[in-house]
Amino acid sequence: MGCGKPTNPIGPIHSAGCVCDVVRAILDIQNQAVRDECQPCTANCFLEPLGGIVSPARSHADTRVFMLITKDGTPFKAFFSSPTADPCICTSVFFRVEDMFDECCATLRVLEPLCSFDSSESTVDLLSRDGCCVNMKKICKVDDWNSTESCITVDLSCFCAVQCIADVDLGICD
Repeated sequence: MGCGKPTNPIGPIHSAGCVCDVVRAILDIQNQAVRDECQPCTANCFLEPLGGIVSPARSHADTRVFMLITKDGTPFKAFFSSPTADPCICTSVFFRVEDMFDECCATLRVLEPLCSFDSSESTVDLLSRDGCCVNMKKICKVDDWNSTESCITVDLSCFCAVQCIADVDLGICD
């Protein structure tokens, strides 16, 4: 059966709108940006307050970085432009939710994937050599993100999963 469809004749195993619910929760958590003590560190997308994923001590997070997984199990990718990035590197699988509307649609900010080398950062080219697919090994090298001006509007009901990666301070509200 397809993603979000019942796999049990008695009823659905999971909600068809679970990705929508998770992204809506991420938006609410980002908007609250509470400064309470963090709960134990987990990668649960519903974990509050913002800053609880990866580093519970992080107190100035304004973004919960996440990936969307397509129905074939691959990360969803989008294009971005950034004045600091190599112009030949323009694809990312990392997002920040900016807004939600019409039940299950969202505006996502595409985040520039970065990797720290010594004391400098460089943009990570996530695509395979032939440029067709996301190179999963390169995703693991990403350890930081930059905000971009690139946004995309998506229908969240087209995705099977959402994976929260980290809580970070991108200076969105500065």
